[in-house]
Amino acid sequence: MTKVLLLIDIQNGFCPGGNLPVADGDIVVPIANSLMESGHYDLIVASQDWHPADHGSFASQHPGKAPFDMGELSGQPQVMWPDHCVQGTPDAAFHPELLTAKINYVQKKGQNPAVDSYSAFRDNDKAALTGLAAYLVSKDVKELDIMGLATDYCVKFSALDAVDMLPGVKARLIADGCRGIDPKGVEEAIEAMREAGVDIIESSGITL
Repeated sequence: MTKVLLLIDIQNGFCPGGNLPVADGDIVVPIANSLMESGHYDLIVASQDWHPADHGSFASQHPGKAPFDMGELSGQPQVMWPDHCVQGTPDAAFHPELLTAKINYVQKKGQNPAVDSYSAFRDNDKAALTGLAAYLVSKDVKELDIMGLATDYCVKFSALDAVDMLPGVKARLIADGCRGIDPKGVEEAIEAMREAGVDIIESSGITL
């Protein structure tokens, strides 16, 4: 029975000093490291936002739009983000203190400039798959623990897609291993995940 830890976007861009920082985002790094070193997991997977410089979710690509304005992308409402996690830049790199040598598989996402990709599993229009679900199925995943950044965006969409795309897999959110952008949005995200069947746990409750 394969137990997998999925780390969502623990990158410089989402940590203090990055282009789209989540408050206290770096707090999740020692939790991730501790879990990776615990021996509890058979497989460690990490997602990585990996945008082209002209990504359509960037406010800079829309004249008259400022970061955090609402716009439209791929026919859907879209938050216009600051340029972040551009391929090959330090902003897109994993946090320097993250034990990347422990990671078995990295799933890059957000590479299509025409659509955003919050989930580690597929684009926001739900058309193109990243390949992560197929990879996890090939590894016979049975338990999937999810943590990272940000709770109310990429973590939430990844957890909901895990439930949707990996039937029979037990999905859990490690709540203290996440940080979010908007406090109200975090509450709503956790409730949405719980309603979808994701167990909400703390890292201290994970036992071998």
